[in-house]
Amino acid sequence: MEDNMKKRKTSWALVLLTSLMVLGACGSGGQDPTDSSGGNVSGGASSDPNVLVVASGADPVTLDIHQTNDQATTRVARQIYETLIKQTNDLELVPGLATEWEEIEENLYEFKLREDVVFHNGEAMTASDVAYTLRRAVDSPSISHIIGSIDPDTIEVIDDHTIHIGTNGAFGPFLTHLAHPAVGILSEKAVEEAGEDYGISSVVGTGPFEFVEWATGSHVTLDRFDDHWDEPAGMERIEFRTITDSSVRLIELESGTVDIVYDIAPSDNEKVEENDELTLLATENLGTEYLGFNVRNDTPLQEVGVRRAIAHAIDVESIIQTVHMGIGTQMSGPINELVFGFNENLEATPYDVELAKELLAEAGYPDGGFSLSLYVGDNNQERIRVSQVVSAALEELGITVEVNQMEWGAFLDAAAAGEPDMFLLGWTTITTDADYGLYPLFHSSSFGEAGNRTFYHNERVDELLDAARSTSDQEERLAYYHEAQEIINDEMPWVYLQTRENVSGIRNWVQGFEHHPTGSYFLDTVSKN
Repeated sequence: MEDNMKKRKTSWALVLLTSLMVLGACGSGGQDPTDSSGGNVSGGASSDPNVLVVASGADPVTLDIHQTNDQATTRVARQIYETLIKQTNDLELVPGLATEWEEIEENLYEFKLREDVVFHNGEAMTASDVAYTLRRAVDSPSISHIIGSIDPDTIEVIDDHTIHIGTNGAFGPFLTHLAHPAVGILSEKAVEEAGEDYGISSVVGTGPFEFVEWATGSHVTLDRFDDHWDEPAGMERIEFRTITDSSVRLIELESGTVDIVYDIAPSDNEKVEENDELTLLATENLGTEYLGFNVRNDTPLQEVGVRRAIAHAIDVESIIQTVHMGIGTQMSGPINELVFGFNENLEATPYDVELAKELLAEAGYPDGGFSLSLYVGDNNQERIRVSQVVSAALEELGITVEVNQMEWGAFLDAAAAGEPDMFLLGWTTITTDADYGLYPLFHSSSFGEAGNRTFYHNERVDELLDAARSTSDQEERLAYYHEAQEIINDEMPWVYLQTRENVSGIRNWVQGFEHHPTGSYFLDTVSKN
């Protein structure tokens, strides 16, 4: 027992996060950003001390960071691209590609850029690249919820290393949003030359690693960028291998074929802890797991009573204990307690099958008698198991559930298009601010790809979320967010499942690997001995 406890490194950052929320009052501000394909393994032992092999459960969707905001992409892209402001593992905002910044007038900021930064294509980074990046990002429906506060008319290049950037009115989390991985700075020349191939065969950033190749469904290879402006990365090469089967990922870790495995399945935690050659790293996550209801499709889910009935029919605590092996806490609302704006007055939906049947009868479906589709990504074994639990629970109400397991990218596309009646997903509030945990998921301007895949629309919620964005008074913002969450809870476009942890398995020869609370990690400090 004692040895296992020593080997499980757990970083509890609650105090830190709480202090960060307070700092939000001074202007600091996360989809999931969340999670692609089968058991492909590119083989060969990870014995080379210069190559770091990382196993992930999903392929990137694209390495054009303006076209997606999923976790699998972000975890790779974070090594390639850099942002004006960097958010450290301690969630501190520090200089990135910008050395300093100041608010020179209301809602207008001046940024000074580093003068020694070059892109992976050899071109010097200038303020014009920053301006190009931000204007392109604002126009992207995939990340508009991240960067949409910027007023493109205010973007002004002063000189090669000075730029002005303004917002559409007051926006407290602005600086933290600039630290989001999706706002990494692009090379205008590289993007324009590549055209539609950008993000697939052409990928250019300023980060510590540069893109080499992407074999879809197999691996992404990055090499150390020797002309990086900062300290050189510890590894010469990183290979991200896509292995969707969690048991296969564990086998590869145990055999030494891979060095790090992201997202160890809860059922495998003990196996990692008991292996003297491995370490289990578990830390808090800013994320939420949920069952989403598509309220736009012509199904009984348009009725609030039906949604409430389903919520009461799902035993979330049992899911936590049996599927997630006790990891996580049942959610009472759409954001967790580590996020600024959390409403502690909300209560979790109790498991009550009899009440569920009563609510269903009141809604006009005493015996169920209808079918619903449930989509789930095929890369996440826990969500697949949850889909089975949900299907069985709804069968008890007389509701037939058709479960559709889909490749990750296809799943995201289908959910964004509104195909499923229900879907299982997660969201990470990277900024630790409720704006990011609520606006993209429940504001009507974010339908589909931007995050609101339930197509939920409530005019008062829109008003509250807009109002919270337009004031820097944190007490006012809290009041807006609390009311919005109360309405959302009452109308229930989600069944709240559980909070999450970041859980990785690492070989003991790996040094310097740390979790980031957002679930996407910096690997430039990692080495092997």
